[in-house]
Amino acid sequence: MKADFIAGNAVQLLEMGSAYFPALLAAIDLAEVEIYLESYIFADDDTGRAVGASLARAARRDVVVRVLVDGFGARTFLDGLGRRLVESGVEVQVYRPDVATLNFRRHRLRRLHRKLAVIDGRVAFVGGINVIDDMDTPRQVPPRFDYAVQITGPLLPRIHHAVRHLWLLVRWTNFGRREPAPRPRISGRPTGDMEAAFILRDNLRHRRDIEEAYLEAIGAAREEVILASAYFLPGIRFRHALMDAAQRGVRVVVLLQGRSEYLLFHYATKALYGNLIAAGVSIVEYRRSFLHAKVAVVDGHWATVGSSNIDPFSLLLAREANVLVRHSGFAGQLRQSLHRAISDGGTVVGTRDLQNRPLHVRVACWLAYAAVRLAVGIAGYGAGQHRT
Repeated sequence: MKADFIAGNAVQLLEMGSAYFPALLAAIDLAEVEIYLESYIFADDDTGRAVGASLARAARRDVVVRVLVDGFGARTFLDGLGRRLVESGVEVQVYRPDVATLNFRRHRLRRLHRKLAVIDGRVAFVGGINVIDDMDTPRQVPPRFDYAVQITGPLLPRIHHAVRHLWLLVRWTNFGRREPAPRPRISGRPTGDMEAAFILRDNLRHRRDIEEAYLEAIGAAREEVILASAYFLPGIRFRHALMDAAQRGVRVVVLLQGRSEYLLFHYATKALYGNLIAAGVSIVEYRRSFLHAKVAVVDGHWATVGSSNIDPFSLLLAREANVLVRHSGFAGQLRQSLHRAISDGGTVVGTRDLQNRPLHVRVACWLAYAAVRLAVGIAGYGAGQHRT
């Protein structure tokens, strides 16, 4: 489905939790009618407790507060912080709580990976930042590097519809009583000069919307593509789009995770470096901290910020949400931020680096790549649907 851009929005880029959480808390503290919040992870740490306290205060002043978390990413949520929120009057639901260890059946891998919040239908937040402290990283390296956006304007009704629809769907799936919902006046009036679109990935009508949006933008690129993805294992169409762009003279830069957080994905991704670099794609590994970003800028005018990685689990299985923005000012700001990240913490991977890899590392890369392909196949997505 082609992305439907709407004019008149104000979209503010929020870099890392240090910018995101103050903005989110300020919006929650001003809520008067309703709050919807979705997160893959909702940690019981200082950040999670600060967000929880703000939500509880809103519930105590009779705001309807609805929190939806994933049954795997937030599997212990109801044991602590979530239970306390329920006791404070917050409505809490868990998306697909029936998680079985080492079960790769397709429905078990369909996770809620979206990170969304909508307050009073007047302001929304979309991005890749979970409700967790930026410093909650392995080995306590510098803060996790990620993005979100704050949105007002005519795009709000679509984001509000998405969070409300999924809340009611989960309620119905869990045989819950369909309670009357508040009906705030959704503010669709123009607040800025940005064209923006809100796109989802689900398993019905929007299965490939996010992937197709990327492919369309990369296919139309004439000067530059800068893409950052925490987990990068694209299918053959996506790889060919990047390589084709590089071969027609477009500067293509892919910023990837340089630190090994999940070894399987870390090594599987490295298996793709050779063909991409040979085609002229620049691979940069971010090593200053853990990269969690899922963003891109094309030709300094088109940009996306969201929750979707470029891997089969995001593009084929999880519920994801991204915002697309066509605006040179916004795209330029994101581009500058990515260039700073590359300059401050990036290391370019060259052909010689690949040639100097020890044999055991090369073997590990291809074994990891094969393992991920096998997992995708077991989940029911064979070569005909997503040839990795």
